[in-house]
Amino acid sequence: MSFSGVVVLTDLDDYIAPSQACILPVEVKKNENEGARTSIVVDDLGGYYEVSENGAEVKLERASITLNDCLACSGCITSAESILLTMQSQEELYKVLKANKDATEAGNLQDVKTVVVSIAPQSRASLAAKYGLTPLQTANRLTHFFKSLGVHYVLDTSFSRDFSLIETANEFIERFRVYQQHQSSTLPSPSLPSVRNASNPSRRKNAMGKGVGAGSTENTAMTKARLPMLASACPGWICYAEKTHGFVLPYISEIKSPQQIMGLLVKDYIAETLGLRSSQIYHVSVMMCYDKKLEASRSDFFSTANQTRDVDCVLTTGEIAQMFLEKSFSLADSPEAPLDRFTKMTSEKKILGSYGSASGGYLEYVMRCAARELFGVDVDVEKEKGVVVKIGRNKDFKEVVLEINSKPVLRFAQANGFRNIQNLVRKIKSGSSPYHYVEVMACPSGCINGGGQLKPDEGEIPLKEWINRVNNVYKSVDCSYPEENESVMRLYDEWLGGRASSKAQMMLRTQYHNVETSLVNPLAVKW
Repeated sequence: MSFSGVVVLTDLDDYIAPSQACILPVEVKKNENEGARTSIVVDDLGGYYEVSENGAEVKLERASITLNDCLACSGCITSAESILLTMQSQEELYKVLKANKDATEAGNLQDVKTVVVSIAPQSRASLAAKYGLTPLQTANRLTHFFKSLGVHYVLDTSFSRDFSLIETANEFIERFRVYQQHQSSTLPSPSLPSVRNASNPSRRKNAMGKGVGAGSTENTAMTKARLPMLASACPGWICYAEKTHGFVLPYISEIKSPQQIMGLLVKDYIAETLGLRSSQIYHVSVMMCYDKKLEASRSDFFSTANQTRDVDCVLTTGEIAQMFLEKSFSLADSPEAPLDRFTKMTSEKKILGSYGSASGGYLEYVMRCAARELFGVDVDVEKEKGVVVKIGRNKDFKEVVLEINSKPVLRFAQANGFRNIQNLVRKIKSGSSPYHYVEVMACPSGCINGGGQLKPDEGEIPLKEWINRVNNVYKSVDCSYPEENESVMRLYDEWLGGRASSKAQMMLRTQYHNVETSLVNPLAVKW
């Protein structure tokens, strides 16, 4: 298994390289009944042995830190602990595919797992830019590649992103209405036009236990009224907030990321459609960053009833390119096979993207829906129609304002990179943030520049030019709005029982956890 030895979270000033030595050492509890003194010796092969006073030797097992241990530790200020991941590599996929082949040859078809691969559009764009292909060509050739290995289905996470966008917009509109009601009842009324009357959608009941978010005991009217609402699709940002700024968790959107919603679609909807248990499906997600591996490993996304994760394995774009080398496969010269479809209404000859940023277009879509639903105004952020767009001191910060009668009624922002995130968090903590919604992404330039993406060859072109090239490929597909996706609307009814159903609330929302520092032995810290 090989991973990147470094992680670039944001720009040059934000560079962080993880240490091979964990900064929170494993706690060793002393046995009070042990009277004899022992010593530790190391043999020529690197094995560790405990030697008692009478000379008896006992080989010691290697201490290991699991991914869950890592997630429960607040020692690292980022979530880029990829050096600790042991179940998130192409080797694990190879093992499952080999086990399937062996079971098939032995006639044990009941032991064969259905393998599903879902591909993020950012990863597809990175590969397309690298090999000089169109996004559709890349998708079809990736489908051929995975199916040649023994994968059963290959899907596009743009489909699950539509669910995430719709739910995020609904949540913001709900929060804004509660926020305005709270402001008008406790403070002098601000100069803000009244929102259009509409009943608030029902909220999810407590079904998730402790934490901040869906079903949490902190989910009071006060919590619902907290703005700005912060995007939740970036796991690097989420882990940073959980480990260092617990106060900001109530501001974060409760909606699951496209990766995790796709996991639900695969392990719930597709499993039921195929007549399988969710544990009989092995789901691989191809993503643009290593932090997606951490997201998939969260305990919130593990089903204790079915003993399975929504996403079993996450592979980065770079790891897919490594698989090409390992399998002597050329994407540039590969045959093509169509992507699999969720429903008959899903086109297999066309790929659709979303309007807005290459991080999913959350700011643009939420602004569009909120402006129409709350104030009856049609806007287009990309065309700067009906809104004022201001670029900050750096290209990774953007402000979008909706004004009515020359007064700002909605103020959104896009904050990419650790530096901008820190500034945002400081403003929220001091109560000086003027925003209602912020699209937050840990990487500079957003998801299109994720840490797991392909980089240009040394001396080929500057990194900024490469990012622009990948971004242009990403935006080269036709775009549509999520509500125009007939298959998504159909699954809302067939799978979730409607857009405002309790099942939709339960399945599509999550919670966050304030991770407290618990340093075991400060003297053991390696500086």
